Amino acid sequence: MFDPKKLEQVAKQIHESMPQPVKELGADVEQKVRQVIQSQLNKLDVVSREEFDVQTQVLLRTRQKLTDMEKKLAEIEEKLAANKGE
Repeated sequence: MFDPKKLEQVAKQIHESMPQPVKELGADVEQKVRQVIQSQLNKLDVVSREEFDVQTQVLLRTRQKLTDMEKKLAEIEEKLAANKGE
C-alpha cells in the first residue's frame, strides 16, 4: 500500500538520529521502527500514490465516455425534434 522505499528512508533517518548506545542495539531497532510506522500508516484512511494514479485514469476515461454519451444524446434529441417538426 505504501512505498517501501519511503518507509525504509524514514526508518533509517529515525535510526540515524538515535544516540549511539541505542544504535548499537542492532538492526532490530530499525526493523521495529519500520513495523511501527507501517502499522500506524495502515490505520490511516489513505491510498498509495499508485492506486491514486490508477483511479485518476479510470475517472478521466469515465468522464470522456460521459461527455461522448451526452453529445450523442444531444444529437438524438435534435433528430427527434426535427422529425416532430416535419
